[in-house]
Amino acid sequence: MSNGQRIGARVLRRKPIDQLTHPGSELKRTMGVGHLTMISIGATLGTGIFVVLGQAVPKAGPAIVLSFVLAGITALFSALSYAELAGLIPASGSSYSYTYATLGEIVAWVCGWCLVLEYGVSVAAVAVGWGQYINELLHLVTGLRIPDALSQPPSAGGIVNIPAVLVVVLSMLVLLGGSKGSARTNTILVWVKVGALLMFCAVAFTAFQAGNLQPLFPLGLAGVSAGAATLFFSYIGFDAASTAGEEAKNPQRDLPRAIILSLVVITALYCAVALAAVGAMPWQSFEGTEAALSRVLTDNVSGAIWPILLSIGAVVATASVVLTVLYGQTRILYAMSRDGLVPSVFAKLSPRTGVPFVNTLVVGSFIGVLAAFVSLGSLADVTSIGTLFAFGLVNIAVIILRRTEPDRQRSFRVPFSPVTPLLGLAFCVYMMFSLGLDSWIAFVVWMVVGFVIYFGYSVRKARLAVPSDQ
Repeated sequence: MSNGQRIGARVLRRKPIDQLTHPGSELKRTMGVGHLTMISIGATLGTGIFVVLGQAVPKAGPAIVLSFVLAGITALFSALSYAELAGLIPASGSSYSYTYATLGEIVAWVCGWCLVLEYGVSVAAVAVGWGQYINELLHLVTGLRIPDALSQPPSAGGIVNIPAVLVVVLSMLVLLGGSKGSARTNTILVWVKVGALLMFCAVAFTAFQAGNLQPLFPLGLAGVSAGAATLFFSYIGFDAASTAGEEAKNPQRDLPRAIILSLVVITALYCAVALAAVGAMPWQSFEGTEAALSRVLTDNVSGAIWPILLSIGAVVATASVVLTVLYGQTRILYAMSRDGLVPSVFAKLSPRTGVPFVNTLVVGSFIGVLAAFVSLGSLADVTSIGTLFAFGLVNIAVIILRRTEPDRQRSFRVPFSPVTPLLGLAFCVYMMFSLGLDSWIAFVVWMVVGFVIYFGYSVRKARLAVPSDQ
């Protein structure tokens, strides 16, 4: 066999599903469907609706509600594919593990590398949003603000974003305490932020003016697509439940339920919040707003208590997202490390808590630095493009496994396959091309770095042996 053939055999090798599920995993199975659903909602419901809404409304106008629907449909198609694969392959690696079983090692690496981008950068983005609402809350209560030098990145006129670093460090400490305690903390935070958003809807609808919805499409249908591409950031995280595959008590039954249920709840809540927001405040007024929902209540509703309560809810909401997405990031790297694609230190578990503690420390430190020095807008769009790419691969994986493993038991099946997964793939590609050139440049650079690491380290260190007949 030639050198080129050996390399080709290595990068295309697939990992058997039975090896991916790791029945003897050392991770502790402590989570039921309630915990898994709350992880999914907790990882999704946060900065996207509290902060990114202010960036998306100027792109779509009052049609922002339809942008949420379009982004939700895109997420739904991929969520159905995630649900089937999560029940079939209940492994910690999420879509990384799914593509390893279907498309080969090099595609699994690309998917895992995209997930590192998705989870890591989105945690940093959410942490930046948390800092903005902390500042807003401080201003509403005391009239003071944290100086820009200590609350903004250099690109926004500051030096370092200390609040963003603080929430990452606090979340890292919670995760180091163990997954069961982390899940309980997240459940409490989720209920608080759902309550805050329902309160916003109830209060904002009292200031609703139908005239604010006219014209519905001031920027045309292209504006709806552009808004949806930005808002897709709001849906990132529903797949976080799939990273808990080896910590779920009954993953085949509970993972699909948690993924679908969480997405339905999130989409309904997003659309209600968006309608209340643009109905209470003219869409042009959203330009340049950071704490968008707080601004709606401050400028359009009487009573100083409502913006304060909302800001408290936003602080809780974004902290919950940082916690759960940081959790997902560590589990992705845990799975990749166990396969030998990244150094083994990322799979080292604490003997007391059973969590990958070195992994958590390294990831938390890196994300803290990123959150301290990079702006929210730059982080959000780059996160979206990496996520859409990974989601597209998951839709392809469903189609392939239906052909290669037709008799394997599935606790959930995507309806109307292969049409539904193909539609999911098409929506992902469409949304990717709705993002700007800067996002594509950052994505290409990230992929180049990933391939350098793969061919320089991972392809030689991977634990999956090349079959002798290749």
